[in-house]
Amino acid sequence: MADFRRKRRHLGLPIWSSVLLMTVNIALMAVLIVQLARQSSWGSLVLGSAALAISLFGISFYSFLTIKEIQLNRRQSNFVDSVTHELKTPIAALRLYLDTLLLHEPEAHDRREFYETMNNELTRLDRLINQLLEVGRLDAIGQSTEAENIALEDLLRQCARAACLHQKQEVSDVFEFDVPPIALASRRLLLEMIFGNLLDNAVKYGGNPPRVRVQAAAHGLSRVVVRIHDNGQGVAPENRRRIFHMFFRGNDELQRTKTGTGLGLYIVRTLVSLLKGRIEVSEGANGIGSTFEVILPGRQIAPPPASSRSTGDRVSELALSAQEKSR
Repeated sequence: MADFRRKRRHLGLPIWSSVLLMTVNIALMAVLIVQLARQSSWGSLVLGSAALAISLFGISFYSFLTIKEIQLNRRQSNFVDSVTHELKTPIAALRLYLDTLLLHEPEAHDRREFYETMNNELTRLDRLINQLLEVGRLDAIGQSTEAENIALEDLLRQCARAACLHQKQEVSDVFEFDVPPIALASRRLLLEMIFGNLLDNAVKYGGNPPRVRVQAAAHGLSRVVVRIHDNGQGVAPENRRRIFHMFFRGNDELQRTKTGTGLGLYIVRTLVSLLKGRIEVSEGANGIGSTFEVILPGRQIAPPPASSRSTGDRVSELALSAQEKSR
């Protein structure tokens, strides 16, 4: 906490320095203009006024850049704190269970529970590392794979199962789907990252217990809209644009109640833009929770039959089913 207070004091110094510099500059220029006005030197008066305007603009612009830099530094500092916590937590859990297994010979039931917990922690660690790597290659990600027809409902249900597995919830208890037969011609990896992050957030930041409703519909002739409603605390109006910025998190990391890195929604927005789509967040129905609306190129068509579904669809569903059975 002492380090946090010290950071706040250091951050305040450039702001107050800019304010003081601007005040002194205004005072000096005002004195100069008054003196010139008394001498009836209109040319000098105009020149002094122009100099005042230019200096005010320069100081204001400098102050703006300084504040933006401070905000970025604070977000990056929070990001480092968050990633450190996210990395240390699964490692500490793995060390604890490994030490227990080395020191004692647990019963078969306990041993299986230990293995499942260790596997979940490794999955969590792998998820974080992959997310960090994804940020570094957002411009090129998915370019190496060809677009294919993706059955939207199957994709959303797969992402919902992954989110519930990650957050230790049951899909049937959390999710409600209202998705007609829609297929998107897109790269599967991009859609998995978009809706995987959104549904995981909907469960993580939902109410207690979380409830998530997923709706989809055709949006004109060449677009599809997907709406994800949750029952959480919602997003404050002033943060509805900022949540898509890199490293942004609503609460300071030292006081947070939910873990995270501030990268998920940045990845979502970047990938949606890459697909020539649009995403926005609004207040949920009756003022409860949030609604994330994603509009992507696509059209409502009959989904491909089960026999012609992509290998990626089948492999992903089999892997998730196996993980659910092992819980």
